[in-house]
Amino acid sequence: MGDSASSSSSSSTRVSVHNSLGGGSVADLLLWRNRTGAVIVLVSSTVFWFLFERAGYNLLSFVSNVVLLLVAILFLWAKSASLLNRPLPPVPNMEIPEELAVKAADDIRVWINRVLSIASDITIARNPIRLLQVSLVLWAISYVGTFINSLTLVYIGILLSLSVPLVYEKYQDHIDDKLNSTSKVIRSISMKIPMMPVSKEKKYQ
Repeated sequence: MGDSASSSSSSSTRVSVHNSLGGGSVADLLLWRNRTGAVIVLVSSTVFWFLFERAGYNLLSFVSNVVLLLVAILFLWAKSASLLNRPLPPVPNMEIPEELAVKAADDIRVWINRVLSIASDITIARNPIRLLQVSLVLWAISYVGTFINSLTLVYIGILLSLSVPLVYEKYQDHIDDKLNSTSKVIRSISMKIPMMPVSKEKKYQ
């Protein structure tokens, strides 16, 4: 009876992973609901990683050669079209829409505010849990960076982005239970850390 009540309460308070990821096309991509897009991202990232990491291609020279080839093809296509009275190449309107720029600026503002909030928790509120979380993340990035380069790290990040949300959505209840127990242990350890008293500012006349 108690187990059914607890399971029903946990299912009622369960947060949708799709909504947590924004509920848009990016969420569909990360959760493999858009299988075609997910496969394209996975295959293209694997090909790029193999070309630049294993085959020894340079990123700057590769991008320059691709752009040079594209420009030459478009020029020859347009030149032949004018000579043979053929339609010009279907080049899209190369400008950034205002809505896209505003949305990108809003997303960047949200991330910057989140970083500033974390910094405020550490420096002003002196939250030991937040300090421990940030320290562990930075230490893990520094430790992993000694073994692999940035390109491989980005590729691993893409693989984790395409796998972790899917696994979490499938086993969300079990993972939340483990995270809650781990959070309780960290909170009990942080309570034992002595907090320095806040020094009052001296008033000068």
